[in-house]
This record gives sequence, C-alpha cells and structure tokens, in this order.
Amino acid sequence: MTLYLRDDLAEMWKGRDPFLAAAEQTGEIFREREGRRTLRFGSKDCGDSPLNHLSGGLAASDSDASYFLKYHGGIGWGEILKNLSQAKWPIIGAMSEVHAIRAVEAAGVDTLTIVGYGERGADPAKQQSFLVTEDLVGTVSLEELGEKWRNTPGSIRFKRALIRRAAEMAKAMHDAGVNHRDFYLGHFLIAQQDVELENVDASIFLIDLHRSQVRGRVPRRWRVKDIGGLYFSTARFGLTRRDLFRFMQVYTGMALRDALGDKAALLMASRREGEKIYRRYFEKEPHFPLQFSEHPGKDI
Repeated sequence: MTLYLRDDLAEMWKGRDPFLAAAEQTGEIFREREGRRTLRFGSKDCGDSPLNHLSGGLAASDSDASYFLKYHGGIGWGEILKNLSQAKWPIIGAMSEVHAIRAVEAAGVDTLTIVGYGERGADPAKQQSFLVTEDLVGTVSLEELGEKWRNTPGSIRFKRALIRRAAEMAKAMHDAGVNHRDFYLGHFLIAQQDVELENVDASIFLIDLHRSQVRGRVPRRWRVKDIGGLYFSTARFGLTRRDLFRFMQVYTGMALRDALGDKAALLMASRREGEKIYRRYFEKEPHFPLQFSEHPGKDI
C-alpha cells in the first residue's frame, strides 16, 4: 500500500480510512464513469471534519481551501481488455499522474500541487487509488483566453511571452522524459489577474497529466503527438508564421535556420498531426497556420 496525506487533508479525513473517505467524498462532480470520479471539494464538504471546528491554527484562507480529487475504484478486467484490444493502454489508477506531476515539477514546470495520494490492492482490475491536488482558483486556460482573443486580442508582447513559455514547458517536459498525451491549450492555466495585467513573467500551470507517460526518453512518435495536439489547439489564437517560428526556436533550443534544418522531419510530422486533428474536428481542409473555424463542415 502507498499513502501520503498532507496535514490539512489528514485533518479533514481524521479517524477515517483514507480510501473510503476518497470514495465517499462529496463535492462538485466533473466526471463519474468506469470506476472513476473527479470532483472539487472543500472542508465544508467533509462533514464533521475537525477543520470545521477549528478556531485557531489555520488561517481563514486555509480553512476555505478548495481541492480536486480523482478517485479510482477499479475498472474491471472487461474494461482493461477492451482498452488493450483497441491498442490503448488503460488508465488503471491515480499513481501514474502522481509520477508525472513529480517528474514535470522536477523539470521546473509549474503544475498541480499534490495534497495527498494513495494506492492499495494487487489486482489491477480492483485496485483502489486516489489523488488530491490544490484547486487552482482564479485561473483561466489558454484555450479560453484564445477564444476571448478572437474578439479582443491581447498585446503582441503578451502573446509572444505566452508562446515562449508554452515552448519552454514543452521542451522541459519532453527533455524530462514525459509525454502528456492531452497536450492542448485547455490544460495550460494562468491566473486571471496575470491576464488582466498582461504579466509577461506570469506562471503557467500544466494540468491533467493522468494519461502521461514517464520514461528515460520520449519517443519521437509521442513528441509528434504532443506538439501536433498543441499546434491544433493554437487555432484559436490565430498564430502567424513568425509566431510558430518563435515556438520552434525555443522548443528546439536552436537558431531558426538550424531548427528548420536539423528538426525539419519532427516539425513537419507535428504539423501534419495538428492538421489531421483539425481535419477530423472541423471537417475542413486546414490552411497554414491553422485558424479557428466558426462553422464546422467540409469545404466544397
């Protein structure tokens, strides 16, 4: 069995089996299927938790803290075999995300703050596990920001800063042996206040690493899928060729001329991957750079 509870979570679940507490935790449910639940909760959702009776020791902001919980109660052999038959590696538990968070964190990428996790059971079909992270309150995703910028664009300086930071994060993640597998702008979060101030030094947080893979080196195939997915999601920003070149320079760590030479195959494969997703999503032939389509439908 593996178990870690930060002090605040240990207080909220005090006197209870942590796995049962995770399974029964109430809150705002975001997903519930195949033995998995994802929800947001706070101390008020923990019933008679000691935190609800504390008059001292914790600041009000601490006692009002918000958390995200991902609970896995076992998906059964049927679901595991179904995934394997479709050449998909099944998501069995929460610990893969724990390892991915630790890996990108060690690489200097801002990500989720872990509050607690646990895993028990040898049978992968019945294994129980959970992950609790701090809720990134007051943030907006870069996907949402891109939607807003379609009508009210931000400054060129701020847009370039976001491109540079996203490229730095992609490079650091891949260099650390992690590929995301859901690498879209919707999984990059920035504080709303930093957006309003157009803070070029703002932190950007990478989330939803539950499908990530961690190994010594990311295979080219998975670099292509990550960068292609990210490229597809930039359609909302209306990027220019210069914007894409800036990303390439930072991601490869090379001068543009060298990147376009040495990394041409990787970059073209990533472009084709992004265009393939675009074609499937919008049912339209893409143009370079990708642009958001208001009305999906095949071009005639």
